[in-house]
Amino acid sequence: MFGKHVMAVLAALAVAGVLAVVTPMSSASAAACATPWSSGAVYTGGAVASHNGHNWSAKWWTQNETPGTAAVWADQGTCGGTTPTTPPTSGPGCDHPNWVAGRSYVTGDIVKYTDGAFYRAEHDNPGYDPVISTWYWEPYACGPTTQPTTPPNPGAFVVSEAQFNQMFPSRNSFYTYNGLVAALSAYPAFARTGSDTVRRQEAAAFLANVNHETGGLVHIVEQNTANYPHYCDAGQPYGCPAGQAAYYGRGPIQLSWNFNYKAAGDALGINLLNNPNLVQTDPAVAWKTGVWYWMSQNGPGTMTAHNAMVNGYGFGETIRSINGSLECGGRNPAQVQSRVNAYQRFVQILGATPGGNLSC
Repeated sequence: MFGKHVMAVLAALAVAGVLAVVTPMSSASAAACATPWSSGAVYTGGAVASHNGHNWSAKWWTQNETPGTAAVWADQGTCGGTTPTTPPTSGPGCDHPNWVAGRSYVTGDIVKYTDGAFYRAEHDNPGYDPVISTWYWEPYACGPTTQPTTPPNPGAFVVSEAQFNQMFPSRNSFYTYNGLVAALSAYPAFARTGSDTVRRQEAAAFLANVNHETGGLVHIVEQNTANYPHYCDAGQPYGCPAGQAAYYGRGPIQLSWNFNYKAAGDALGINLLNNPNLVQTDPAVAWKTGVWYWMSQNGPGTMTAHNAMVNGYGFGETIRSINGSLECGGRNPAQVQSRVNAYQRFVQILGATPGGNLSC
């Protein structure tokens, strides 16, 4: 999902004959300026571009986000001279231990992840998954094993960045398109199951529910603070270690309740039970919790929202799986209609038909 921190940039394949995808190289001289940053190029994690006399390393996939103004870019320092044309093909120090979930790590520890990539702890942590938390871990360049064999293909997602921006013209900058695309790696069946129409319908259905839960991707946390103390089920064996009022709604699906934070954290390899604030501070974590719920939780319904869309049960069943106990069966028809309206608008943007069974 994320590339490796290195000090050179390689122009790779053109996307649709227009966009250049820039992928990481092994290393570069600290004094050399990388290829100048281009707003039209696509950069994968670890790629380096120069801008305003500095080299900048991309933390993850990015396009048209200016180095120095966007969090995706890490400043690699001042640069000068020319870019070396032939990068080294090997690197020392690749004997780091395998990452172990739940094992405590301190700042500076370097581990080898399950995909063969290396990561360095940016902050002390109790064993968070390196590809989930960009706050606690950063990619680490370590020889040729860190080079990706193929660049990420965001075009595989049926929603383009332009369509995403059209759907959410007033969205909070926290909810990035790149973060959403990166989150999909955890659940490759999402919006990639069935016919092209079904894929587009599922993506539209997910984003329509997200739109309703967050007011158009504006709100990161639940706005009714009076509800905050109600989301702690103290009867759970693990209790509420982060505090009585710590498990309020956060993120695109507004993840709520201590048992949901526990389940999502277990599935994603993050201790969200003790660190629920990660869902409102780390965009990648936020999007992943939304996709996790969509793909794996029935909620108050009888099936996951994913199964509802790919098996022909219709958009109405996704509403039931997310908030059916409060909205379906005539309990709150205005809320249901709000979701349906967004879904119909989004499938139109994606060039698909909505299908049947729109309400619950």
